[in-house]
Amino acid sequence: MSTSVGSDIFAFLAILLIGLLVLLLLRHFLPLRPTPAYVLVPIFLALFLPVSIILLLPIDLASSLRSDDEATRGVWLPETLILLAWRVTYWLTFALTWFILPLLGEYIDSGYRSPRDRFIYSLRSNGRYQLIVLGCGIGGLVYVFLQNGFEGTSVKALVMALAYCWGLIFAIYLMGHGLVAVPRRLYRNANISKRLRRIQSQAPIVDEKLKDSITKLEDLESQLTQLRQRKNGISRDHQEWIEEVSDASSLPESRLLSTSLHPSNATVPAVITDRYLAELARKLNRARHKRLRFIDTWDRLVQDAADTQAILDASASKRLDFGNPSPYSSSFIERVSVLTPHTRYLLHYHVLPTLRIILAAVLALASLAIIWSELVKYVAPKLSIIRFTVISHSNTTDGKVHFAGQLMASFWMCYMCTAALASFSDIKVWGNRALVKRNTYGESATWYAGQVAKLTVPLAYNFLTFLPPETHRETTFYKFLGQLINLTPLGKGFDFFFPIFILFPVCATLFNLYGRVKGVFRFDIVEDDSEDQNGASGSAAWREGRNLIDRELNNPSRLRVNDRDTNPSSQTPYRDNIPSSTRQHAAPPTQRPPTRLEAATAAAESEDENFFQGFAHRETEMDGWD
Repeated sequence: MSTSVGSDIFAFLAILLIGLLVLLLLRHFLPLRPTPAYVLVPIFLALFLPVSIILLLPIDLASSLRSDDEATRGVWLPETLILLAWRVTYWLTFALTWFILPLLGEYIDSGYRSPRDRFIYSLRSNGRYQLIVLGCGIGGLVYVFLQNGFEGTSVKALVMALAYCWGLIFAIYLMGHGLVAVPRRLYRNANISKRLRRIQSQAPIVDEKLKDSITKLEDLESQLTQLRQRKNGISRDHQEWIEEVSDASSLPESRLLSTSLHPSNATVPAVITDRYLAELARKLNRARHKRLRFIDTWDRLVQDAADTQAILDASASKRLDFGNPSPYSSSFIERVSVLTPHTRYLLHYHVLPTLRIILAAVLALASLAIIWSELVKYVAPKLSIIRFTVISHSNTTDGKVHFAGQLMASFWMCYMCTAALASFSDIKVWGNRALVKRNTYGESATWYAGQVAKLTVPLAYNFLTFLPPETHRETTFYKFLGQLINLTPLGKGFDFFFPIFILFPVCATLFNLYGRVKGVFRFDIVEDDSEDQNGASGSAAWREGRNLIDRELNNPSRLRVNDRDTNPSSQTPYRDNIPSSTRQHAAPPTQRPPTRLEAATAAAESEDENFFQGFAHRETEMDGWD
């Protein structure tokens, strides 16, 4: 009798590795020490559980279809343990996606002081959405009862089927866009000169958004300053609240004096209420962190332009030097370098572009395989390319899943999820949410974690349907989820026909239909990634962006501004100039000055207060911000 001791050890070590990688990912985008546990734990679980599905599904395949050959059996676990893992993973992910993370995001978004008021605000903000979901559920429940009768499994089947269908709609659309955008972006970035031109063309847009964010923050800070200077009509509790908001905003005394001498057009109501102060606190937090977002975007854009220009200039001397990194940099890789200037030139000028082209070709073939498998999986499942790479076809173990098939299944799952998640940076329908290094908004962190949890389960089951019916119906995942999805003809038909919808985002991205829609309706849905820069507007944007970047790199006050921002006394120091470059290419031997974002990050990590109390924004109130 065979035992699964070796597989148990492998699975345990793999789970530990996944947990470590998720912690490193959280540390990259969030300050771990100031983050409260009630925020960090749900976000960690919302990332850890979906990533573990990439490990769990291949193990499920090998456990259900394992062969008797010890050498080719692969990693397998007992069926009862697999079923328990699926139940815990699915229902925890379900609760995080539909209840915990939405409530937590609105709780963080609230500007109220007491936890009770925050919780009430969160319930009210999510109430309308939950009522819509409940209405759809009641309608679906009537259909299920009419189709299958009044059975106990009908409610469970309805809940799981609706969650799957809702997640599959977004997953297919985002994955279809990413299957084209990811390899195309890699291929285009292989051309160094064209990459520099695209970076320069983005500079005017980022610069304009940065200035708008600064203006918006100044208007809100002016309202706060007027409240602080007001002596009548404010209760003691409200005065303490105003002082707390001012301390969180870190307004310097010079700003107070400047506001008193040059009042703005901001108006303060005659009667100060809790609702007004909470709304002002929310707007201040959003504006402050929106400014941080575009500081980070501008710094990275200027840095990328300077690095790309240095790579092009190094073609004559065959030596490349990016300059010394800043001692305030939190990246160990930036502080340690083992390459000589000549080897660094070979790496960036020859090796990396070649690797980008090779990787783009491999991922393009993988995208074609996924699209083809989506189209033929029910019409001609034996023609599925993914099926041939996962299922064994040897004479002795035909139809089984070996260790090599498990690795291929993990690869396909990783690429499908990566293609879907990579589309979040292109699609412009998510409000003002963004991921910022070590300074991500609290509500943005919960929202992105919720999307990861929402998309992974539908993509996992969609991948399972690539395999022949006699294969995937033997898995524990199908018995747990698939049978309930196929309980009614509507669910079975949706799972049969809807994946063909992937052709729409694929064709729209491949032939730049989004750009045509933008030109006709002036409505921008997706970040324009086309290379059509021959028009007058494209050339003007490129020249303007080049001038902005050159002016930033040659700004004589850059060092003075950066020296001022290294003072950690302020968590989000006031910015009165365009952010400076993160490296000085004009003088490579000099030390790279710290950027404003690095200074804000260092200050944030030294704070003992709840960092996430200020990291929040609401999508429904973000219309027009971008």
